Amino acid sequence: MENRKNYHKILEKELQNIKISGKKPKLLLHACCGPCFTIPHEILRDYFDITILYNNSNIYPKEEHDRRLNELKKYLVDLGVNIKVIETKYDNDLYNLDLEPRASDKEGHERCRICFAKRLKEGFEYAAKHHFDYFGTVMTISRYKNAQDINKIGENLQKDYPTVKWLYADFKKNNGYEKSLIIIKEHEMYFQEYCGCKYSYNAYLAKNSKK
Repeated sequence: MENRKNYHKILEKELQNIKISGKKPKLLLHACCGPCFTIPHEILRDYFDITILYNNSNIYPKEEHDRRLNELKKYLVDLGVNIKVIETKYDNDLYNLDLEPRASDKEGHERCRICFAKRLKEGFEYAAKHHFDYFGTVMTISRYKNAQDINKIGENLQKDYPTVKWLYADFKKNNGYEKSLIIIKEHEMYFQEYCGCKYSYNAYLAKNSKK
C-alpha cells in the first residue's frame, strides 16, 4: 500500500519557512465557494499575499455557479479584506466534454480526479503567466474530497510550471471542516448540498426525490 503523506504537516513546515524568510509570497488560491474558503484563509492570510481564482465551470447550473461566487464575495466584504477575485468565463458544456465519458462514476472516483486536474492545470497556467510564487486550492477542506488525490495532481502539474510552487495542504485536518461550519453559521452563509457538477446535482435530486 502506498504511504499516505501528511499534507497538513508539510503545509505547517512551509509556513514556518516563509515566516523565517520575512517575505510574503504571492499566492494564487483556487476557491470553489465561500464556505470552503473560510479556514484556508484564516490559516494562510498572515503568510501570503492572496489572490483568489474562481475557475469553476464544473458547477451546474449557472445559477448555482453564480450563487457560490456571490457568497464568496459577500464573505470577503464581511471580513473587510481587499482580496482580488479572478473570474474565468463559465462554459459548463465545454468543461464536461472531458467528464462525460466517466458520467457513471460515483463521486470521489476518476471523474472527480479529472475535474480536479482540469481546474488545477488552469490555475497553474494563470499563476505562471502572472508571476505568482505559489498556487494552491481550498478543496482539501471538504470531507468528500481526497487530499491525497488533490495534492498528487498538484505535485505532478508543478513539474510543467517550474516557476510556481504547489502549496501542499489538507485543510480538513485539526478539525478544519468543523471549524468552518461555525464560521458559516456566524456569517449566515449559503452552504451547498452537493459538490457542484451536473452529475452530483442529478444524484442530489434523485436522492431527495426518494424522501
